[in-house]
Amino acid sequence: MSISPPTDTGLKTKKRPVSVTLLAWLYIAVGSIGFAYHLEPIVARHGFHNDDLLIQLTEIVAVVAGVFILQGENWARWLAVTWIAFHVFISFFDSVQKITIHVLFFMLVAYFLFQPKARRYFQHPDEIGT
Repeated sequence: MSISPPTDTGLKTKKRPVSVTLLAWLYIAVGSIGFAYHLEPIVARHGFHNDDLLIQLTEIVAVVAGVFILQGENWARWLAVTWIAFHVFISFFDSVQKITIHVLFFMLVAYFLFQPKARRYFQHPDEIGT
């Protein structure tokens, strides 16, 4: 006599849209590469200076957002949108070109994270049908 696991555990698996997956991995890559890139001068100087800590923190936030987007956490998509909105804001202290690029990225991120398929993916099981 063999015991097989139940086929229906009552848990629904959420299908993640490809666009959400790609965006999440982009956040993880940008955060990881940015962290490594900005860490080198910190190590060379043997310590943090000026805005180094803030820059490293923003890179960590990008990785965290990406990882938890992959897990379907709704707060993570809001974190991702806030992260790019922050970059739009700080671009105003730089150049028109950077503002333009960050605004375009903001619009793409918002579109992909809030389109109907993505909304369903991030929907908590208790909210389904509301």
